[in-house]
Amino acid sequence: MTNSICLLLSTDHQRCDELFTAAENAVHDHHWDIAGANFQAFLRAARRHFDVEEGILFPAFEQQTGILSGPTQIMRREHAQMRELFDDLESGLGAQDRDRFLGTSETVLVLLQQHNLKEEQILYPMADRALAAGVPQLLQRMREHGVA
Repeated sequence: MTNSICLLLSTDHQRCDELFTAAENAVHDHHWDIAGANFQAFLRAARRHFDVEEGILFPAFEQQTGILSGPTQIMRREHAQMRELFDDLESGLGAQDRDRFLGTSETVLVLLQQHNLKEEQILYPMADRALAAGVPQLLQRMREHGVA
């Protein structure tokens, strides 16, 4: 069982990345049913991840630190940008448009990698330190929302 925000959410990043890669590979090979299933699994996982951050982690961090216009604001903005791109991916997948999906997926992959790096190297360690006394309770709440 993980005992840090950084470890729990970094592991969840890896799970989301694996699902995204599986969807990309299936689209590349024109396996549309498999791609659809993998992409829907990715969407559920990514949306859950964003919701846990925005609904549990970010408010706790902001309340504890008083930092309202720093890293959490940037992460929320990036989440919104990625949600829009996820919609574009879903449209490309629905149309079975390989080039559209794979073109957008390149952008998403770069954004996800940069976003995850910022969270894993900056925000999560800051949160682990700032929220140290409350980390076990926060981790429990995150797990209750499906982050494992």
